[in-house]
Amino acid sequence: MSKDIRIRKGLDIKLVGDAERITANATRSNVYAIKPDDFHGIVPKVIAKQGTEVKAGEPLFHSKSNEKMLFPSPVSGEVVEIVRGAKRKILAFKILGDKEQKFADFGVKDVNAMSGDEVKIHLLQSGCWPFIKQRPYDVIANPDVAPKAIFVSGYTTAPLAADYDYVLEGRQNELQAAVNALSKLTEGKVHVSVGKNANSPLAGLDNITLHNVSGPHPAGNVSVQIAKVDPINKGEVVWVVTPQDLLIIGELLLTGKFNAERTIALAGSSVKNPKYYRTKIGAEVASVVYDSGVFDEGNIRVISGDVLTGENVKPDGHLGYYHNTISVIPEGDDYELFGWNKPIFNKISPSRALTFSWLFPNKKYNLNTNTNGEHRAFVVTGTYENVFPLDIYPLQLLKACAVYDLDAMEQLGMYEVAPEDFALTEFICVSKQPHQQIIREGLDLMLKEIG
Repeated sequence: MSKDIRIRKGLDIKLVGDAERITANATRSNVYAIKPDDFHGIVPKVIAKQGTEVKAGEPLFHSKSNEKMLFPSPVSGEVVEIVRGAKRKILAFKILGDKEQKFADFGVKDVNAMSGDEVKIHLLQSGCWPFIKQRPYDVIANPDVAPKAIFVSGYTTAPLAADYDYVLEGRQNELQAAVNALSKLTEGKVHVSVGKNANSPLAGLDNITLHNVSGPHPAGNVSVQIAKVDPINKGEVVWVVTPQDLLIIGELLLTGKFNAERTIALAGSSVKNPKYYRTKIGAEVASVVYDSGVFDEGNIRVISGDVLTGENVKPDGHLGYYHNTISVIPEGDDYELFGWNKPIFNKISPSRALTFSWLFPNKKYNLNTNTNGEHRAFVVTGTYENVFPLDIYPLQLLKACAVYDLDAMEQLGMYEVAPEDFALTEFICVSKQPHQQIIREGLDLMLKEIG
């Protein structure tokens, strides 16, 4: 039996360039890259040195603080470069992929016959553990601390995000195997959320508690769903897995192979033919973007992820480890004369002062990256609360993080949030403050000082 979650506060950002429900195979990437920065808080220790031949699923590095936590290569091939930055910090492992892929064999598993500890060991050894993240702190889950529940959000509300109902179609066997494994890792429930009127493959799974979610963005954010179903208190831990990562875990259990395949949405107003592509984690962005063609190639921004939380990448950049969308939109490097002092019809705004997007709730907009303003001190407008569905004071929490006030951060609900939950408040912020960065730094401080 499902339970309904209805979100009222929020703001849907409807953009031109949704991916059409057509899936093509991406051009095979020559070089794949795994960036340790994608795994926040992890300090890498090299296992596969430059020149090493690896199979798909064999480890490239492990966490300095927990050598059992392995990070695998998405493809077979040769480690051609370990890119380093300042103070020899490792920025990326680059692998020259083989034409014929070879997979490390982790063995077919019968999940029903495995204990929770056996599942945990198998996921750690196969490199699938980094797919499991935790709240609080929004980092890779600590395998030594059992969660009170596990959450999977199959409802996407971010602009131009991949449609899970389409991407997961026909993959129920992998999803069920992964859910069965996750259910062994907690004494609580595995909560799965889907759209209220959606026909999701996740809805028919066993061993889950199903929730039907409706409402504007950020209703699809897992933090919002956790707050409505089973809020996090001090000392409690909740684990989070995305549906596409469930597929990789499920396929590992059923076949013994670590198959880092992703079906990603290439979307945005600068893409000529937005659609879905099959590729692999860490693939070159150019192998996907320029296959569909782009408008005004010299004036675009390519984003690995969605436009609110994604990472700006160069044409020779690589798909992020946790991303299932590549967004391409115009670069906002122009300025409007008297743009602040005239009626606005072609932009989205939560305000009704000289803006009219509220009159056209279903209109799609062709927005660029221009922030339409400059960085300045926080202005108390009350607009954050209108789009922030958590029972938290967002402005006060942001200020507590900015001044590193740990007591205030705890009291204001810092354990419940992740940086992505403040992407929408950052979007509408008249002060142009970097909300997600502020929250990330606050979470890092709490993890360091409180643990």
